[in-house]
Amino acid sequence: MTGARNEFEHAGNDGFEHKPDKEFGHSIAPGARGETMSIMYRNLKNLVTAIVAIAAAAAPAAAQPAEPALQTNQSYVEEVTRPTTLDVDDPMAVFGFVMARLPERVKIYPTENYYYFGFMHDGIRYAGNIRLDASNRDHGKADFAYFQDTAQWYDNSDVKHLVLDSSRGVTVEKVEPLVYRVSYQDKSVTFALNDLSGVKPPAGALGPDEKFIGPIFDEAAIRFFLVFNRKLRIFHYVLDETEPVAERFFSPKKTDRILVGKRTGFAFYRDHRLNRKIMIGAFEGNMRANNYFDGPFDQLPDNFIEGEALREAILSVRPQLKGQIDRFGSAPDGSIRFMIGPYLPYREVTDLDPIHACAVQKQKQPDYYRCFVTDDESGGMVAPKPKRGRRGRA
Repeated sequence: MTGARNEFEHAGNDGFEHKPDKEFGHSIAPGARGETMSIMYRNLKNLVTAIVAIAAAAAPAAAQPAEPALQTNQSYVEEVTRPTTLDVDDPMAVFGFVMARLPERVKIYPTENYYYFGFMHDGIRYAGNIRLDASNRDHGKADFAYFQDTAQWYDNSDVKHLVLDSSRGVTVEKVEPLVYRVSYQDKSVTFALNDLSGVKPPAGALGPDEKFIGPIFDEAAIRFFLVFNRKLRIFHYVLDETEPVAERFFSPKKTDRILVGKRTGFAFYRDHRLNRKIMIGAFEGNMRANNYFDGPFDQLPDNFIEGEALREAILSVRPQLKGQIDRFGSAPDGSIRFMIGPYLPYREVTDLDPIHACAVQKQKQPDYYRCFVTDDESGGMVAPKPKRGRRGRA
């Protein structure tokens, strides 16, 4: 996501991700560091077959262990083939359908405040979300979007997106901090956002040049610390191990410094200098599929950013954006947002080898931490390119 371009272009905009649907997609193109570099922008998230495992991993720590839920192909076949009726061309009809089937209280785990859902209709899976965006929920607004969750090669599935408010018969009320009630027709649902306000990096997890921006809960049920290196002007996603990590890791043969998650495919590097693990990669197939396992770039700590911390970090990288972004790194109308994607989209675990080689060579040098950032002129910021027939555009 490099090259000479205007900072605020609508397509291919350097350093921004386009999100008319309040979600993101992304694509991968040949580039720096081996065969690939990350070229990403957000779109609606696909629901994946690991949903039960993710929900279990995201359960409160106090929950008692239970036997795993059993999934069968029989259930899938019967759900796909069951006759259903729903006007999927009418977004308010779909919103009413979703609301009617939610319990009275739900929890939103991801830190950009998306409540994901999915359903089968007429042989097609649909996926979508209700979002309580930190920038407009206190103004009585919520975002609603959905699309046909088709095969990756099919690019013609349009996203339907609405901003919901009283003009559409929807009310959004703040009940208490990080708790909101959404009402439509005769149904009200209380959405409890994930309260990570007390989550901080442990002592010794940050370097002298680093600033903690905020805690992240990714939709893959992995927690991170978003960290900004003020000297090198780069971001890192550091694994949060203050709570049990819902993952099992393996290391490639060449080094035990690299750890790859068996469930998520997230790759981390054990820092030579500090007792922590820095995210260095996500499996390219997951990035192309735009599923739960594409990494934390689309779950920034919106509820927990203190003051101007994120905007100041972004402007230290791109001072030309002064006056053009809000404290969340978004354009004033929320249509585009600055992209933080320093990790590598890898195809094979061996694609991560150059990162290890760099870290070994530079571990005593001032620019050591650049080894963990995808090589591009923006120091870890990657800009979006359209994908799947511009699914992410209204």
